[in-house]
Amino acid sequence: MDFQLSDDQRALRSGMRDLLDAVFDRDRMRAAVERGGTLDRSLWRELGAAGFFALRLPEEAGGVGLGLPEAVLLFEEAGRALLPGPLVATHLAAGLVKGAAEGEAVVSAVDGDLPVAHLAEADAVLVGADALAGEPLRAFVAAARPVRSMDPLTPLHRTGADAGARAVSGPEGARAATERTTAHAERIRFEGALLTAAEQLGSAARTTETAVQHAGDREQFGSPIGSFQAVKHLCADMLARTEPARAAVYAAAVTGDPVEIAAAKLLADEAAVRNARDCLQIHGGMGFTWEADVHLHLKRAWLRSAARLGGAAAEELLAAGLGAARPYPGSSAASGREAPEAGGGG
Repeated sequence: MDFQLSDDQRALRSGMRDLLDAVFDRDRMRAAVERGGTLDRSLWRELGAAGFFALRLPEEAGGVGLGLPEAVLLFEEAGRALLPGPLVATHLAAGLVKGAAEGEAVVSAVDGDLPVAHLAEADAVLVGADALAGEPLRAFVAAARPVRSMDPLTPLHRTGADAGARAVSGPEGARAATERTTAHAERIRFEGALLTAAEQLGSAARTTETAVQHAGDREQFGSPIGSFQAVKHLCADMLARTEPARAAVYAAAVTGDPVEIAAAKLLADEAAVRNARDCLQIHGGMGFTWEADVHLHLKRAWLRSAARLGGAAAEELLAAGLGAARPYPGSSAASGREAPEAGGGG
């Protein structure tokens, strides 16, 4: 199986990096921090116009018609840029919630008992495979309470236990015209976990680049600190965590297998958190200051590691998968088709 990116995929990734450099540079990121993580709707619409949310919708439905491997590349770039907002939920809601594909609607999601991100600004909330909107959403938001978030770019609200499920199951719950099966809800769950892993991968790669650059620029005792063996080891360890995570995320994007997605999430979480810590250590005392960006990567990595198939859940899934592998519904293994190469259209 060839996991080399195709020319089209490389161009897609490069184009998204250029876009994010233009619309979400460091000044805009810092402005977002200062306003408490409040979403920039104009940025959201720019992402929609670029096809970020509609990437996997069929062309006849107004989408781009690409697959999960291409989505992973875009979310990797979003993680690299520390792009804020419920990106994964809005992407998953494209075609389900009106305006999500175009970036006109902001969609958050309920993730077990965890606080809900960007709830106050959400136009809809995913609960499993259903979308909560309108009056039920307003009641859901009114019953929630804001809680302090470790990430200044991710405001959080705590909801009651099973509040989202109760709101959707009520007579006012916003359901699609057709009944969504448990298998569809599981597909959304695992795809969300994989896209979150891709964000973690992007963050891990960015902190590795930042650490290496600082180690080459910063001098002590007349030499770059990158020439010191202890710093070399830290940088090498960061790369050694990032690349296996990259291979796991890309492979899981091709197969769509839940066990492989769980492994990818575990590796990407470890790479994002530990790389941010090592990057902070390489920066020394400056890394602990508010003015440095390292702490923002660390705080976001902590939040993501608990969300969408957190450590314990992923480990349980891996343990259960040590026996006979169960093909994921709709995967190439389940349908008897050969898995496409990573360089294909997904």
